[in-house]
Formats: sequence, structure tokens, C-alpha cells
Amino acid sequence: MPFDWHGGHITRSTVVDKAYRNTQNVRRFLIAECGPNFAFDRPFMAWIREGSNVTMGDIADEWQRRQAS
Repeated sequence: MPFDWHGGHITRSTVVDKAYRNTQNVRRFLIAECGPNFAFDRPFMAWIREGSNVTMGDIADEWQRRQAS
């Protein structure tokens, strides 16, 4: 059964599956992890979709890495 991206409890260890969606639930998680300046952009969304065995913690870390450079 795929993860419920709209209402499921997201943690840093939540694995991104083929049913992944950029929902308000995902956005709330990433704002909590990355701060109020978090925003999706096309290259970042493409990186999420291209990744395999990526967790939500990996996504938060990658966003922060991209902001630092």
C-alpha cells in the first residue's frame, strides 16, 4: 500500500515512493525541517523524482545543501 502523502505522518525516514506528491503535508514537513524560506523549484522537484531510495530526510538535507551553495 503506497504512503498517503496527503495525510500520512511524514518523518525523516519516510521513503519517497512512486506515488510521491508535493502536497501541503509534504510542504509543512519541509518547512519544519528547512525553515520558513523553503520553496520547491523545478530542478529540485526533478531531483526528487529522479532519486531512488530517497527519504524525506535526504530531501530536506539536499534542499539545505543547495541553499548553502
